[in-house]
Amino acid sequence: MISALDIGTAKIKVLVAERDKEGNLKVISKMEREGEGIRRGVIVEPEKVSYILSDLFQKLSREVGQKIDSVYLSVNGSHLFSLISRGLVSVSRADQKISNEDVQRVVQAAEAINLSSNREIFEVMVKEFIIDGQTRVKTAVGLEGVRLEAEALAIGGFSPYLENHRRAVLGAELEILDLQPAPLMAAKAVLSEKQKELGTAVLEIGAGTTGLAVFEEGNLLHLAVLPIGSANITNDIAIGLKIDVEVAERIKQEYGTCVFQGKDNRLKIELDDSFFVFSKKFLAKIISERLSELFNQVNEELKKIGKEKLLPGGIVLSGGGAKLPKIMELAKDKFRLPVKMGKLQGEGIEQDLSFAVAWGLILHGAELESEKKGSRFSQGVISKLKNFFKTFIP
Repeated sequence: MISALDIGTAKIKVLVAERDKEGNLKVISKMEREGEGIRRGVIVEPEKVSYILSDLFQKLSREVGQKIDSVYLSVNGSHLFSLISRGLVSVSRADQKISNEDVQRVVQAAEAINLSSNREIFEVMVKEFIIDGQTRVKTAVGLEGVRLEAEALAIGGFSPYLENHRRAVLGAELEILDLQPAPLMAAKAVLSEKQKELGTAVLEIGAGTTGLAVFEEGNLLHLAVLPIGSANITNDIAIGLKIDVEVAERIKQEYGTCVFQGKDNRLKIELDDSFFVFSKKFLAKIISERLSELFNQVNEELKKIGKEKLLPGGIVLSGGGAKLPKIMELAKDKFRLPVKMGKLQGEGIEQDLSFAVAWGLILHGAELESEKKGSRFSQGVISKLKNFFKTFIP
């Protein structure tokens, strides 16, 4: 079994999957709970979150008939950052052929980044190797050269927030198998290899944050998390229409649209002891203004890496906040790029984009499990061969 835990601002989501007889992943349990002690993707009260997780995983274990005590975990929040790092080593062998050890050394050199004491790196992804000035080398082992460089994208965050995240999960007596940034896992869930090669950005719109992951030539180019989400739209509706937040959320879900067309209508909804009348055109204006602000910030992030209006694969929308009607029309207008709604990759998962991060964690976990299994198999074969040849040694 592979378990994924996505701790979001509004909801805590869990998926449990296993492989069927054909080797395909299949979700066998899916749960979500209202989040508490979480603000804009950051855990501010770890004890509250631990209590929720303990109760959630007890029920989950009963449902699947097996104790679940380890998870692949996502992390979110605008404290996350990405930066380019480089490592440089001299090739060690006399024949100048690059070995696995050389690659390990250059990656370690790229991981050696000087940061302030309250920031830490938790993921480093090699983008390319450079051999004697020759760029865009994907696999360096076996090639010849004198000087080996690695260009990598390092992902990190604010140490106290990352520590709160770990404390909340460990406090529920759960083992963290791996920690991954939420936007990257959303991209894993909805992007194909072709889209990553072309140049595509994923926009994961959650309740309190929006994650951005940009890919080109199969590599992650940039990652950022913006402190705006669908909850901001709800709050704007509550302020604009002078109503409770709960009513504003209901109006957003039932009548909200990002682009208003046609004649304005006065809509009437029934409350507990009265009726409330509002303009559909004014509602669309509130929603479009907040989303336009978000999309403008995304364009600023794309401008930083020289990719504004320059992504052939366009923008792929994901997350629960992407469900708003006509959001693609507004996005196309703001980005001047093709815009698609994300589709979860693979079999065995319902097409619910609010679970994109959790499904990406399942796919990531399955890959890691396969690598471990392959490694154990190789080690076992080598060990058996050694034992076999020992029988011929006098």
